[in-house]
Amino acid sequence: MGRTSDAGEKILAAGRSLFEARGYSALGVAEICKAAGVPKGSFYYFYASKEALALAVVDEHWADQRREWTRILSGGGGNPQPLDRLRQLFEETEAGQHAVQQGCGTVLGCLFGNLSLEMSNQTEAVRARLQEIFDAQVEMVAGVIGEARDRGQVTVNDPREAARSVVAQLEGQVLFAKLYNNTGRMSPLWANCLALLGARTA
Repeated sequence: MGRTSDAGEKILAAGRSLFEARGYSALGVAEICKAAGVPKGSFYYFYASKEALALAVVDEHWADQRREWTRILSGGGGNPQPLDRLRQLFEETEAGQHAVQQGCGTVLGCLFGNLSLEMSNQTEAVRARLQEIFDAQVEMVAGVIGEARDRGQVTVNDPREAARSVVAQLEGQVLFAKLYNNTGRMSPLWANCLALLGARTA
């Protein structure tokens, strides 16, 4: 049983790595299995299709990211002030992209954003799951913006709509970092966010 489970974990890890680096359409099941070091027949024991693997990769990646976002935005990163927590989210996002670039030589961008661009018109199940994830991100950020508004630190009227703009800006800056292979493209993000929120304090 342990060996079977191990094969499934290898396929999931290989899928995540390859989807991040290469995207979805260019990959075949055989290549994923080769990278995982398992026989091709093993794939269909765990996943009904490549799409099913993509959904599993998305869910695993979101579980990891959601833990990090929750830690930061709830104040677990040591920042009691809402704007400081939001700034930390941006800083850690940039640092994460930079660390990946240092490791592999290129900015890989956001898995969710990359798959949204590639698959939103191809696979309804993946599109719907990615929409749920971005909606969840917006809700998390909206909570922090609402807290900042209640403290008189920002002047937005609708925290949820403001959060949608913030998440879109963050995603867009990651996309630019990938396009230019330069995480420095993300550096102005915090100042832009403060302006977007009508922040009273920096």
